Amino acid sequence: MIRAGETLLVATRNRGKTNEFRAAFAPLGIEVRDLNEAPEAIPDIVEDGETFADNALIKARIVSEATGLPTLADDSGLCVDALGGAPGVYSARYAGAGASDADNNAKLLRELAATGLTPPDEAAAAGAPDALSAARFVSALVLYAPGGETKTAEGDVRGFILPTPRGEGGFGYDPLFWLPNYGRTMAELSTEEKNAVSHRGEALRRLLARL
Repeated sequence: MIRAGETLLVATRNRGKTNEFRAAFAPLGIEVRDLNEAPEAIPDIVEDGETFADNALIKARIVSEATGLPTLADDSGLCVDALGGAPGVYSARYAGAGASDADNNAKLLRELAATGLTPPDEAAAAGAPDALSAARFVSALVLYAPGGETKTAEGDVRGFILPTPRGEGGFGYDPLFWLPNYGRTMAELSTEEKNAVSHRGEALRRLLARL
């Protein structure tokens, strides 16, 4: 489907995601580019799927057909227990179209505050007594090759949402997502630590095993 020496296009303009994918595929001798480096015109992509996997397939297919390159697309997001699984597939645009990470994080904290719920008992037992809710990050990956061949994989990681952000690394909701096994937020992990434990890292390992 893709071999050493070939180019893999990642259907994202998010440099943070691109760096994670480059680190994962470098040992295989596969060059990773993203949409910031794609000279071809990419059609508008409407992510209207009902699941993360649906949206990943939509992105991978459209970009691959536009560029003629094998394309890897990720759709990932945060599912918060106290919010019934929200923001879910709307994670990137939770605070509206064009919302920044800070906007989305601020809305998440407002929504949790509005629930009036007390911190979950399991959070205190895990060492985060001020946590607002249990949550999980979910990632779905789809690798789409010209001609329609696909490989898919999913991963997730559970943790808790803190009331204030911590850490300077990562992106998205990472500064609010606290990991019991590390006693730190996702934004406080090194790239190597994050790849080892994250939802995207788990999905990547499963995908690479299927290539």
